[in-house]
Amino acid sequence: MAATFFFYDLETSGFSASKDRIMQFAGIRTNADLEPIGEPENVLIKLAPDVLPSPDAIMLTGITPQATITEGLTEAEFLQYFYKEIVQPETTFLGFNTVRFDDEFMRHLHYRNFYDPYEWQWANGCSRWDILDVVRMTRALRPEGIEWPVTDEGKPTNRLELLTKLNGLEHEHAHDALSDVYATIAVAKIIRDSQPDLFNYLFNCRSKKQVASVVTSGQPFIYTSGRYAGEYLHTTAVIPLAKHAQQDAVHVYDLRCDPTPFLTMTPEQLVEAWQFKKDRDPNDIRLPVKTLKFNRCPAIAPLGVIKDEATQQRIQLTLDDIFKNLEILKSKHQAFSQNVLTAVELMNQKQSQAQQAAPSTETVDSMLYDGFISNDDKQQMSVMRAADPTAISDIAVNFKDDRLRYMAPLYKARNFPAALTDDERQAWEAHVAKQLFTGDKESSLAHYFGRLQELAASNPDSNKTFLLEELQLYGESIMPTDSSQG
Repeated sequence: MAATFFFYDLETSGFSASKDRIMQFAGIRTNADLEPIGEPENVLIKLAPDVLPSPDAIMLTGITPQATITEGLTEAEFLQYFYKEIVQPETTFLGFNTVRFDDEFMRHLHYRNFYDPYEWQWANGCSRWDILDVVRMTRALRPEGIEWPVTDEGKPTNRLELLTKLNGLEHEHAHDALSDVYATIAVAKIIRDSQPDLFNYLFNCRSKKQVASVVTSGQPFIYTSGRYAGEYLHTTAVIPLAKHAQQDAVHVYDLRCDPTPFLTMTPEQLVEAWQFKKDRDPNDIRLPVKTLKFNRCPAIAPLGVIKDEATQQRIQLTLDDIFKNLEILKSKHQAFSQNVLTAVELMNQKQSQAQQAAPSTETVDSMLYDGFISNDDKQQMSVMRAADPTAISDIAVNFKDDRLRYMAPLYKARNFPAALTDDERQAWEAHVAKQLFTGDKESSLAHYFGRLQELAASNPDSNKTFLLEELQLYGESIMPTDSSQG
């Protein structure tokens, strides 16, 4: 088949890929010229009762849990549809902030339902990309031909609905997945038409191999990321500092910053300087080291793209400053990079100690990245997906990975509740009650109903009132009985 793009967007019950759920999936396939092919996809996915939606998210999207239950597919049904109708060879999956948001939700969806979390984006010539970082780098390096929005305070912003409005692009319903997909395609077109060289360069540089060719050259390069400050248009120059423990990743140093204060720090002091703190002293500079992963389509380019003075002024970074800080860093590069790696080990040890608890039905949804799944278990996963629901419990005992064994009863209850035995139903009801009453504070029924009251007091709009009433009814409908709470 000819290579195609599949632009997609999700609306979700909240912001956590492991704790929240996809409620709407929408997408459009286009050819290489960004012209739509076939009909758009627009699917609701049923929300299971062990996950409460964020009232704020529902107020934004307008999608109620009741709508997903009456009109949607179960997660297992959706993934069957996804692989039958959407996943095709030579497809590039992309959207607006998909790498950091939507892709993560899709990976967790796959994991919860016994699919390989990654294969859909690399097998049979498939790949992924992200238009948001293309937008950011275009604004920073080659902004001509496009109108760029700012906030009411005059700060640069790249919000999709503002980009479309300012450039006269159709975007009828922001935060509706399908409308956002059409808007993303329109933004991609205007960038491709205005700056074709940069658009094509970033598309061709999305693969791990191409990223590695730039990153491992030993030379400073330009890096655009949402982790860098908006006042600099999220763009800086970096140099690889040390290899990451994971394959295909490196720690990079931001050459915007004078490295002198950090070169004499101990690993323990570097940990302190690296960690994000809301109450950090403005004069206490955070360690300017970031992890760059080759498989996340980073927006990178050779240093030569900022050789003109106008671009340097736009991102507030001169070549002189870059090379001055590079020379300082080189003076103690080996010792500093080793201290950074030691600091990483210290942080990993602390994180590992916090995650040492064995999986349970309450924690297993969040354990996607606790390890890769073996080939033997992947074969068992395919058996699980094809099995009659009544056989799920018997198949689960064959998994070597504890996570998959603990996932099986949740998978069965969420997708095939009619197949539950009396004991399994009782266990599921107890799980739901525990999640809703003693789970994370923000995912509890008490917090949910409290937030509904706060929103009701501040939203006189009749449309919002309807949503709040629906959310109140939904919360009451899934409230566990006294027996299940026990």
